[in-house]
Amino acid sequence: MNNKLIADLPADLRPYEKCEKYGVETLTDPELLAVILKTGSREKSAVSLAEEILFSDGIGCGLLNLMHCGPEDYKAIKGVGRVKALQLLCVAELAKRISRKRAESRLDLSSPASIADYYMEHLRHCTEEEVHLMLADSRGRMIRSALISRGTVNLSAVSPREIFSCALRHGAASFVLIHNHPSGQPEPSREDILMTSSLLQGGQLMNIPLIDSLIIGDGIYYSFFEDGVLTRLDSAMNDPLSDVAES
Repeated sequence: MNNKLIADLPADLRPYEKCEKYGVETLTDPELLAVILKTGSREKSAVSLAEEILFSDGIGCGLLNLMHCGPEDYKAIKGVGRVKALQLLCVAELAKRISRKRAESRLDLSSPASIADYYMEHLRHCTEEEVHLMLADSRGRMIRSALISRGTVNLSAVSPREIFSCALRHGAASFVLIHNHPSGQPEPSREDILMTSSLLQGGQLMNIPLIDSLIIGDGIYYSFFEDGVLTRLDSAMNDPLSDVAES
């Protein structure tokens, strides 16, 4: 469509009319976004503006651009002001919440994959590290998910006291620790191992056991439980790094 105004296009090629006549699934990604934006600018149609937003980094990220951009990134695009920037942020947030609601319906705290699925679409796109707690009741059902920290350099900056205070405040019977690696690679660091060991020991002392410690990468995850590390840490509590380093 290039820079043609939508009004100049044949009726069945305009996003609204195309959507009504052929169904929403027939719209391209830029057309879908154009329907939400409603208007373009003096120089661009809504579809042309949507194309620029989706491919503004020049590498063809498409819809994933919406997960990585902030308000200032959007405002740097000619034709996007405060209102359109907020609309785009809301579209990304809706996508994340829909994904989480879908994952919540099949959430199983005994399954690391199920827990990772619950957090994946939010944490895989974060440019800062976030630390979350998933708190469970005595039947192993989620009570709530709590954000503990955002923007720390690594997990060592988080206090175990903060984590257990949150668990006690909400009457948790057990918990899962979840954090992301903005690099996209979920392999545990030394700090991750030490923190997990500390929480494992603290959970035993306070009778609020740690179910698992999960690291979220870009579409992949690492589970201390699934990899057998929780068991090894439990048996090497006095020297948490030695057993893991040998494995």
